[in-house]
Amino acid sequence: MRQRYHPSARYWEELQIGEVFLSPSRTVTETDITNFAGVSGDFNPLHTDETFARSAIFGERIAHGLLVLSIATGAMSRLGFVEGTVEAFLGLNWRFTAPVKIGDTVRVEFKVKEKKESKHPSQGILVLEVTVKNQKGKTTQQGDWYLLVKKKSS
Repeated sequence: MRQRYHPSARYWEELQIGEVFLSPSRTVTETDITNFAGVSGDFNPLHTDETFARSAIFGERIAHGLLVLSIATGAMSRLGFVEGTVEAFLGLNWRFTAPVKIGDTVRVEFKVKEKKESKHPSQGILVLEVTVKNQKGKTTQQGDWYLLVKKKSS
């Protein structure tokens, strides 16, 4: 058996369909948006220009959708349930359903939706149903993530 990286990390066999992991809350700040714009090169005025954003659809600046998705991946890491057992992020089906604004606090729910065998006997595919909600309980992003996870028996 291979060593786990995080004490709460789980192997593919140890994860149960229907099992739910809920992340700690995280407030999205102006600094987050500025840093993400710098790293990604996405300086869209909806995110970076207060005057422009006031006259746009949401009436104020909003976080980049991919910033919030990145926060969700970090939330999974913080929870540790696949930290060191996940071997690859295979893909996602994702929807952006509501804006996240500066000062919003988000929380992420990860539900084990499906487990599939992979081509390699030492790994399995884990499908997580992921939902990001704001402080009001409104879903801002959701979808399925596909992960390649180590098996304990390998």
